[in-house]
Amino acid sequence: MLWLMRFSGFFSAAMLLVLLSPSLQSFHPAEAIRSSHLDDVLRLPLQNSPLSFRRSAPFRNADKCVSNRTSIAENTSVCDPSLVHVAITLDVEYLRGSIAAVHSILQHSQCPENIFFHFLVSETSLQSLVKSTFPQLNFKVYYFDPEIVRNLISTSVRQALEQPLNYARNYLADLLENCVERVIYLDSDLVVVDDIAKLWSTSLGSRTIGAPEYCHANFTKYFTAGFWSDARFADVFMGRRPCYFNTGVMVIDLVRWRKHGYSRRIEKWMEIQKSDRIYELGSLPPFLLVFAGHVWPIEHRWNQHGLGGDNVKGSCRDLHAGPVSLLHWSGSGKPWLRLDSRRPCPLDALWAPYDLYGHSQ
Repeated sequence: MLWLMRFSGFFSAAMLLVLLSPSLQSFHPAEAIRSSHLDDVLRLPLQNSPLSFRRSAPFRNADKCVSNRTSIAENTSVCDPSLVHVAITLDVEYLRGSIAAVHSILQHSQCPENIFFHFLVSETSLQSLVKSTFPQLNFKVYYFDPEIVRNLISTSVRQALEQPLNYARNYLADLLENCVERVIYLDSDLVVVDDIAKLWSTSLGSRTIGAPEYCHANFTKYFTAGFWSDARFADVFMGRRPCYFNTGVMVIDLVRWRKHGYSRRIEKWMEIQKSDRIYELGSLPPFLLVFAGHVWPIEHRWNQHGLGGDNVKGSCRDLHAGPVSLLHWSGSGKPWLRLDSRRPCPLDALWAPYDLYGHSQ
């Protein structure tokens, strides 16, 4: 009963957030259809039944948008300068989250036809699923070969962090066309509740990446005691004020990235990790080693992270203080799994409206 009262209180707060946010009020109900492309792509492990996604409701640019195309998916070049570029990974395990993330971005964008999605995949069969769910979507699928990083990946505190596709973000500058000079990278376990064009227009100053920084976090815990006791490693932060940042939400200047060869710099730290074990957390620490202290700080509203709890228990957490433009279920607890198990956390109710999942009949 105490838990029910707590849930009720959190749910009321969540609903209040919906009522107070103009962007959240713009949600449109999706048109429910059955996808015919999914039977050969994936199956729901526990119930052994085909998994399908409802088709998204149509989305159109507002009159004030720079470009107001009528057949965006057919006529737009990736090099069009009016585009907002967003990169997201697609894999079977997190597919439901990726679809919800895309849906949330489209729902809250004033110029959804000006968004170009770059989907990073390790299995190309998912392309037809995206097309059937978002018929008008402007997107391209990029195959990321797992063998590129397979021998560089070390064991982590959570097996999901060891998947090769987690490291595809390291190679965006190589995978995307050279004419794409900037990209927003987003994880699959989040929803955007504001116009992503605002994040896109963020100045990066002289920096290569921008992200919300958390300078009050205990930065030392992201590396082992052996790392900090060895000057060869610890001295990398000399002259820098390193702060933690979450790599699930980043604005990246691809021109600078390519110029300075950051993919190779990250790889070098992954090679050191294989022999010296200097960290425990997947793909995050190499980014911290290369960029911490050199990140352009973006407002915290763009990454209300940690809603998935820690990396082991995935316990429920509340929102951080302040405004919200993006909700991120980083950690081991994912909203779609908790909703399906009928043991949701209160804030999972804010993810649910963007879920296009549905069983075929």
